[in-house]
Amino acid sequence: QVQLVESGGGLVQAGGSLRLSCAASGRTFSSIVMGWFRQAPGKEREFVAAISWSGGTTYYADSVKGRFTISRDNAKNTVYLQMNSLKPEDTAVYFCAAAPSGDSSWLPVPRAWGYAYWGQGTQVTVSS
Repeated sequence: QVQLVESGGGLVQAGGSLRLSCAASGRTFSSIVMGWFRQAPGKEREFVAAISWSGGTTYYADSVKGRFTISRDNAKNTVYLQMNSLKPEDTAVYFCAAAPSGDSSWLPVPRAWGYAYWGQGTQVTVSS
């Protein structure tokens, strides 16, 4: 089992920045892939970014590429999502997710069903 707790959400103006954090516990952090998803009202949960357990492989949704950066600190059991140049369409609840992995560079499919563990989410609101 993996427990995930997100933090860092809030209200920001368009063009601003936020950094989300997700603290993990319950399983060796360095053996799990971490991802971020988001869900806006009335929409399906969508993939945002993922990082392999080594940190050497990352993958981003086209909508955030060049603006968001995912990173992890295995010593702190924490994954981060740095979000810059935020847009109103980035408004959503952001979820941290985890998937067990036996390969240091592997990433699951960028779909919610590829991840086994989820946090409760943190709200990000970008005003225009």
